[in-house]
Amino acid sequence: MTPVELSRTVLCAVRRAVDAGELTVAVPARAVVAAPGPGGSGDYATNIALQLARSAGRTPRYVAEVLCERISAAPGVRGVEISGPGFLNISLDSAAPAALVREILGQGPRYGHSDALAGQLLSVRLPLAYEPRAEAVADAVARIVATQGARVQLHRGGTGEQGGQGGQDVEVLDLRNLPPAPRDPTPLGPDAARWALLHPAPHDRVRVGADHLVQRESNPLFRVRYAYARTRALGRNAADLGFAAYAGDLDDVSAAPLHLALADHPRLLLGAATHRAPDRLARHLVTLADATLAFLPTVLPLGDEKPSAAHRARLALAEAAGTVLAGGLSLLGIDAPEYL
Repeated sequence: MTPVELSRTVLCAVRRAVDAGELTVAVPARAVVAAPGPGGSGDYATNIALQLARSAGRTPRYVAEVLCERISAAPGVRGVEISGPGFLNISLDSAAPAALVREILGQGPRYGHSDALAGQLLSVRLPLAYEPRAEAVADAVARIVATQGARVQLHRGGTGEQGGQGGQDVEVLDLRNLPPAPRDPTPLGPDAARWALLHPAPHDRVRVGADHLVQRESNPLFRVRYAYARTRALGRNAADLGFAAYAGDLDDVSAAPLHLALADHPRLLLGAATHRAPDRLARHLVTLADATLAFLPTVLPLGDEKPSAAHRARLALAEAAGTVLAGGLSLLGIDAPEYL
């Protein structure tokens, strides 16, 4: 179950409680689910009870108790606990993370692709003269929207096309007024240059400096590429130890942030495509890389420990993370190195 699906499950519980007369409240448009905070339990947590308590005229604890029973009965949910004033800590069936890993490994770089924007045509207008940032953004946008079924037409200067085939409406993305790069990023090399141009939000100015080349944790690009390279290195290390990845059950609290980031990838990719925003994908890759790097020390056996089913499941999760990292970097036009 992905965070989006779990959010729908929570909203469904609210709706049913309202229909049953247990709560008198307007059903919100969305329910936020996230990894549990410090001291929390379960795979995900939501503050929906605190959000609804005032308008329901009830205490957060009462609302949480009403929703707890209904969420617990939902398919894919192993259990729900109430903590603090009314937080709901939700544990998923152990098969759910395994199914996510199998889905990612089965789809490969196409994980998160959909036809949500099928039929859309985007006209991207570029400056008449070559400008590195506009060119990089246009290329990345074309790659990203294609993952959701949309098409792109590039036009340099002028107004571009006003309609598609058969009178199809064309949405315009005008990059002619995008704040330009302060100087030529080419000396950084192709990968660091692309990251420098794509990581900032459109309204932010680009920084072109040697900090994009530094191979340490302060450099987000390094963290993303290093996380990918480490997932591949672990695969080689595991082969030397005589075991391979298998997407099995994994009841491991340390894996929850990584599961969350991986499960959220389709939503983030669709958001980047919908808003024509490569920077959203870049920031998501940083979040995913940080979760991956925190998890990787648990993958291999330590000392005289023998490889177990848990190690094989952790290795499969690491490989899934590497798959998504590589796919995301590819959409930004950046290489994912096997060795770093």
